[in-house]
Amino acid sequence: MIRLAAAALVASGLAAPAVAGAGTHGYVPTQYAPRVVVSCFRGPWQQIIWDHPNAVFVDSLVGIGYSFERASAIANRVCKDGSLVNNADGLKATTEAIIANSPRR
Repeated sequence: MIRLAAAALVASGLAAPAVAGAGTHGYVPTQYAPRVVVSCFRGPWQQIIWDHPNAVFVDSLVGIGYSFERASAIANRVCKDGSLVNNADGLKATTEAIIANSPRR
C-alpha cells in the first residue's frame, strides 16, 4: 500500500522536488565578466588622420551598458589618442581606466 501511495505521489509530480534535490551534480552557476573588444581603424599613416573606432568596439561598450553616444565618445577618445598607436597594453589599460571612471547610461 505504501509503495502504491509513493508511486502515486511521484506520478502526480508532488514528490518531484524531493527527488530532484537528492543528488549532487556539482553544478555551480557562473557569471562571466563583460568583454569589451578594443578595435580601432589605424590607416597607413603615422599621424592620427583617419583613426576611428571599429563598430565592434562601440557595440561591445553598448553591450556592457553604455548609451550609443557615450560608447562612441569613449571609443573615439581611445582610438584618437596618439600615445596609444601600436600600443596594445596602453589601449587595454586606458579603456579599463575609462570604464572604471565613467558611469554607464
